[in-house]
Amino acid sequence: MNKTRVIPVLLLRGTGLVKTAKFKDPKYIGDPINAIRIFNEKEVDELVFIDITASPEGRPPQFDLLKDIAGEAFMPMAYGGGVSSLDQIKKIFGLGFEKIIINTAAYRRLELISEAAAIFGSQSIVGAIDVKSGLWGRYELRSQGGRKKEPVGLAEHLAALERAGVGEVLVNSVDRDGTMSGYDLTLLKQVRACVKVPVVACGGAAGVNDFVAAVETGQADAVAAGSMFVFVGPHRAVLINYPERAVLARALK
Repeated sequence: MNKTRVIPVLLLRGTGLVKTAKFKDPKYIGDPINAIRIFNEKEVDELVFIDITASPEGRPPQFDLLKDIAGEAFMPMAYGGGVSSLDQIKKIFGLGFEKIIINTAAYRRLELISEAAAIFGSQSIVGAIDVKSGLWGRYELRSQGGRKKEPVGLAEHLAALERAGVGEVLVNSVDRDGTMSGYDLTLLKQVRACVKVPVVACGGAAGVNDFVAAVETGQADAVAAGSMFVFVGPHRAVLINYPERAVLARALK
């Protein structure tokens, strides 16, 4: 396994997988079980599943679907979307997931992270932030799948997440999502300056060179992506893929 984790992010909408662009226009890309089987063969480091409609719709995670997913996957998995209680977190861990991703709920009741970290350990709790560029180049935090602008500042919220006990922070750029235009390295550096826990970059990767830039310039500890693992070619044909281990090993020392 590489020192730097390389993590596919799969978006759930209903029982299918989709890929968005700037958090909009979800395109259906297939069945999650089929994707997992391919990623099993590729021996990926970790998989992230995010239900993009759970929080906006105010509904809980789809536990039956998560059970099916956990039954197929051979790699560590993280889940986010609609998580709002300790009972839900316990149930998801019981299904076989190793990490819980908390985003929207952190703005409503930060104590959920503290309580979960105390019971399950900080290493299993991921604080996620969806970040959009605002006026004058300032970053805005978004919740509810990117729909709601939060009044708290980036540095303030990151400090609160770290104090609450998250084990790592997943940083997703709304503006770069699905664009395959490279990570927002300025954003990553700002996040890195705010927290001591590991930072996972997400949003904009098109290839291994972007991973290298995120780690070397953006100072990220791990890299995540969506489009580059589900699309191929200029016309974005759907094809589940993952870089060769040797390629990753050479690039990510």
